[in-house]
Amino acid sequence: MKTNLQTRKLVADLRKAGQKVALWKRVADELERPTRQMPSVNLSKIALHVREGEVALVPGKVLSLGHLVSKTSVAAFQFSELARKKIGKAISIAELLKENPQGKKVRLIK
Repeated sequence: MKTNLQTRKLVADLRKAGQKVALWKRVADELERPTRQMPSVNLSKIALHVREGEVALVPGKVLSLGHLVSKTSVAAFQFSELARKKIGKAISIAELLKENPQGKKVRLIK
């Protein structure tokens, strides 16, 4: 179990939303893993897999290697400082859950 209260609250909110949308349940499962098992994703991988108009969702840390051609929105648990500067719109997973509770046009990247 995670000890950070903010992370525990986020996982609880995702589990509640996961009763209706499977995407949020899967993200909650990913966030409950130990920190050393959380995925680290470079911008180059996000650029390869995310289409125009979609939001990339990373249940881990976004790193700055590579470039995003379009100003893609990225939601993640953590961002490196340089990655945050390169991304058009960098938001937290909690913000994405509030903005898009149905999980439409969201691509999970691990």
